[in-house]
Amino acid sequence: MRILVTGGAGFIGSHIVAALLKHPEVSLVRVMDNLATGSMKNITEFKDHPKFEFYETDIRHYQSCLEACTDIDRITHQAALGSVPRSINDPLTTNDVNITGTLNVFTAAKENNIKRIVYAASSSTYGDHPGLPKVEDKIGKPLSPYAVTKFVNELYAKVYGELYGLELIGLRYFNIFGPRQNPAGPYAAVIPLFAEAILKNEQPIINGDGEHSRDFTYVDNAVQANLLSLFTTNNEAINQVYNIACGEQTSLNELYEGLRNEAGTSIAPKHGPERTGDVKHSLADISKAKQLLGYEVKVAVKDGLQRTFRWYKDQVS
Repeated sequence: MRILVTGGAGFIGSHIVAALLKHPEVSLVRVMDNLATGSMKNITEFKDHPKFEFYETDIRHYQSCLEACTDIDRITHQAALGSVPRSINDPLTTNDVNITGTLNVFTAAKENNIKRIVYAASSSTYGDHPGLPKVEDKIGKPLSPYAVTKFVNELYAKVYGELYGLELIGLRYFNIFGPRQNPAGPYAAVIPLFAEAILKNEQPIINGDGEHSRDFTYVDNAVQANLLSLFTTNNEAINQVYNIACGEQTSLNELYEGLRNEAGTSIAPKHGPERTGDVKHSLADISKAKQLLGYEVKVAVKDGLQRTFRWYKDQVS
């Protein structure tokens, strides 16, 4: 099987690439990435692998998508412009990448007779719906341009499945973290920022009172979900969206405490203003993914935090 990974030089995408290159049923892993948020560092170890190909190009270019999809059997579509704050500051680019880019990938797949696409969806789609835990068929109104784009991806997936007979599986990621997540830049995620501050012996900044909670999910769990979705033979699992998470709530304060304990430091955090567009609490019901995909939480939050901090520590040593 020949697999295209869009965004394969990114944080999650590069972990998926590593797993696919080891998969016995995979003969080619082709990465398509414009390196806007991804990095060649993430895929350097694969460049001489006989199954690996790299296309440095942009999903916003339809012709490039057509070319990248040539002779491909299945796609895992991870390319996107993440970050709620980024989307609030620059909604046009977020829309262009996440909606137009995704539509290009879906259409190029259709034109190349690629039957199955697994795509990165988002827990931001739940918006202002107050219910916890989050269940796939109960969503609210989006709270940011980013959330709008990820919801539109799901709408297009539903329409393309019904009109063109494509098999589309959406994975609503809940705060994925792990090695290779970049701490640099204004839109970095919280765990790499905390780890970097600790390693520099600086006080990290927690937005708000620190009681915001998330269903933090180690990256290996997201990789597992992608592989299960790419290769499932269960017809009931097709043309669905799934929560991909651990089914646990962790507050920002608890998160920092876990990293601080792993580091053996007593540095206290500073508290800053809350971020616009942030949901207060998030928690996933993962029973649908367990039932239809066979998804399991292989790495718990605590173990994932330990692995992640050790990786960041190794980068600076």
